[in-house]
Amino acid sequence: MRPLMAAERRRSPRHPLYRVAKIKTGAGIPPHDCLVIDISAGGVRLFLDGFDAPDEFVLFLSCDGVVRQSIYKVVWRRGHEVGAEFVRAVQSGFALQN
Repeated sequence: MRPLMAAERRRSPRHPLYRVAKIKTGAGIPPHDCLVIDISAGGVRLFLDGFDAPDEFVLFLSCDGVVRQSIYKVVWRRGHEVGAEFVRAVQSGFALQN
């Protein structure tokens, strides 16, 4: 007899990413680096080291030179990992070159 598998509750599939991003934890506080472990249309799983994410935060994610800022809301916390659902996009624009 095969063990029963837990039902998948996600509305959209996860995609492994393993990309460094920045998380803004509050006004006047510089963004912190974090690791996006995976992402879907509905949310992200992050690895945080040395800080805690607030219940709602802005994530800065760069892809192909374009930085996307989106608001996320924490759904679960497990050790250094945080699962957060997508709330809304803030803006998208080209990254500045130094």
